[in-house]
Amino acid sequence: MTLAAARPLSRVGLRGIPGRRLRRWTAITSVTLFGLLVMGAYLMPLGYMAATSLKDAAQMSEPGAPLYPAKPATFSWQGQDYPVYNVPTAEGMRRWAPVDPRREDATFIDPAHPEAGPIEWQGRWRTLEQAWEFSLALENFVTVWNQINFGRLLFNTFAIALIGTVGTLLSSVAVAYGFSRFRFRGRNTLLLLLLATIILPVQITLIPTFAVFLALHWTGTWLPLLVPHFFANAYNVFLLRQYFVTIPREMDEAAMMDGASPLRILTSIIVPQSIPVLTAVGLFHFFWQWNDFFLPLIYLQGNADLQPLSVGIAGFNALYSQKPTLIQAAAVMSIIVPVVIFFFAQRAFMRGIVITGVEK
Repeated sequence: MTLAAARPLSRVGLRGIPGRRLRRWTAITSVTLFGLLVMGAYLMPLGYMAATSLKDAAQMSEPGAPLYPAKPATFSWQGQDYPVYNVPTAEGMRRWAPVDPRREDATFIDPAHPEAGPIEWQGRWRTLEQAWEFSLALENFVTVWNQINFGRLLFNTFAIALIGTVGTLLSSVAVAYGFSRFRFRGRNTLLLLLLATIILPVQITLIPTFAVFLALHWTGTWLPLLVPHFFANAYNVFLLRQYFVTIPREMDEAAMMDGASPLRILTSIIVPQSIPVLTAVGLFHFFWQWNDFFLPLIYLQGNADLQPLSVGIAGFNALYSQKPTLIQAAAVMSIIVPVVIFFFAQRAFMRGIVITGVEK
């Protein structure tokens, strides 16, 4: 009786295995497709920007032009260039060049087989669709580089972002170390007040801050863009502190027994074990300052030699608003450095995000 009852159950279980696998495969496929759709929606503007930057200016205003970078196809015949059109024939669509166009008919040459000689075609050639061939307008990038002194703007942006990142890392590490390792009266209250500044918009403090920098005669220089970052940032301090408190205090005590000072503990124990979160905080700040437009626009007015890419490209866009290919080429050139940096540091960056943002 037991064996007889077990057999039907085993058959049911075996029959259920393919069903579970099918449901699992369907779920995985659905989630993957949904992720690809979302990723495609986010990357579509980036793809359009990259494609437009490689297009010729005439392609943008030509009706019927393809979405990919291309130029009107031409064919050289007996020392003269002729446009190529898509010509309907009895054998299908052909790409021919009209060497003797007339009103109701025309004489064509097949660029693929010019040895076949002239081809007579009946119809109005002006109604034909222009043929296009793939072509990259790399001269757009050369034009942008020369028109806005792109090399100088790139250096300014990189210098401002790098110095600001170094300053915020040094100051935020020191403050986070104090909040995570030292016990003193009012520590939690001070930390709460510091974190409360995150919700304070920069526009509220803009006028008094500008008045202070104006009195110090710092306007027109990089100092208002760099000095504040050497006094820590609440968001960065919070991320670093959350990571520092996970490092066992026993390591600090062992180092203190060997005669290590608090500074030595910070540099030899805390910082080496905090590379992921330091990378995440550094990249966050670097990208933010790389894209910052508001503050450089205010403090660097009238000093074009010190302006970063965000301000320089904004002025370039106003001058070349009728040439979207050049505008998109400038945008592509401005994101190359952040993309390269993120590509090489993405593993440590994601590690720092997971540890500080999810587990804690």
